Amino acid sequence: MAWKRTLWILWACNFIVMAGMNLVIPFLPLYIGTLGVHNIASLERWSSWVFSAQFILSFVFQPIWGAWADKHGRKMMLLRAGFGMGVMTGLMGLVGAPWELLVLRFINGLFSGFISMAVSLQASVTPEKESGTALGVLQTGAVAGSLIGPLIGGWLAEQIGYRAVFFCTGGLLVVASVIVMLFVHESTAAKDTKRERKRVGLGTLRPLIPVFVASLVTQVGMMSIEPIVTVYAKTLYHGAHLALVAGLVVAATGIANLVGSPTLGRFGDRIGQRRILVLAMFMAAVTYVPQALAQGITTLLIGRFCLGLFIGGMIPSLNVLVKKLAPPEYLATAYGFNSSSLFLGNLLGPLLGGAVAASFGIRNVFYVTMGILVINACTIAFNRQLEMRPRHEAA
Repeated sequence: MAWKRTLWILWACNFIVMAGMNLVIPFLPLYIGTLGVHNIASLERWSSWVFSAQFILSFVFQPIWGAWADKHGRKMMLLRAGFGMGVMTGLMGLVGAPWELLVLRFINGLFSGFISMAVSLQASVTPEKESGTALGVLQTGAVAGSLIGPLIGGWLAEQIGYRAVFFCTGGLLVVASVIVMLFVHESTAAKDTKRERKRVGLGTLRPLIPVFVASLVTQVGMMSIEPIVTVYAKTLYHGAHLALVAGLVVAATGIANLVGSPTLGRFGDRIGQRRILVLAMFMAAVTYVPQALAQGITTLLIGRFCLGLFIGGMIPSLNVLVKKLAPPEYLATAYGFNSSSLFLGNLLGPLLGGAVAASFGIRNVFYVTMGILVINACTIAFNRQLEMRPRHEAA
């Protein structure tokens, strides 16, 4: 079937994109250190700023790109994201100062959104009865890429240097774009909904506001520690192969996520996505305790692995809610708004984590993150608007 062919092509592209983007994550703070930033507090701040910069424009433009995709097709938006990010990422390997890296990351936000647009495209061509399975399989491509990327990135950084890894990342993004250009064929039905869009109206996305808020708060909690976890690992580990160990610390959550995502997804189909969200957030909060109290790298790795098991129940469940609640005529727009919420969380989370780490110490970031996740879990537990309803009812 055509939708299955599209699924596996997009799975491969999601894997390539996420693997490429995650190649640089383990050593990004270390790379900034080679640009003249040596003080730990300054390094934590620069790492947070650089990590967050691209999410500013991403937050602004995701709904715009989503609306454009609903009108003119999603394949064009995939090519925009892939080629644009490929060029910007390659240029990051040429910078000579941290502010130059900051500017390129900022501009890169204009082109981001490959994964969310791939989800939207797949959702638009998949039969309703197969959509849960298809989106779940598609998610594993991104998860597998985020798992492999840090490990390869840490190894490559030691073999060819930090700058060369940026060139490799840009090349991988261009390869994914070429695959989409040559092998993905979008149905023209996705472009023939102008009349329905006028009839239905953008106001039908209002029931999705609680989903967007939940996505925002979830991502703030998850991303507060992510950009500086390698700095934390550096304080716990003083042996050889630091870049490789840093990659393993980042990849540990991806390894567990690969297991937790499909498992919690199946439970979500049985008992409801809202219940899975609440359970996953509470349990993820608990896993931050051993990470905050860690005295060695092993404890941190165990905590990161346990965290990954429950991350699998968060963003995928919210994506399913978007699929079920959004009218078909605004599916890409809905995913655009949800992606914008995630990007805003990606922006605010690292800034919060960097500020807390610089002012109160990096271990306190874990406790702040715990509080954010618990508050979000309680909010979702009492929010009946997040009960899943058929998408046609939302319309």
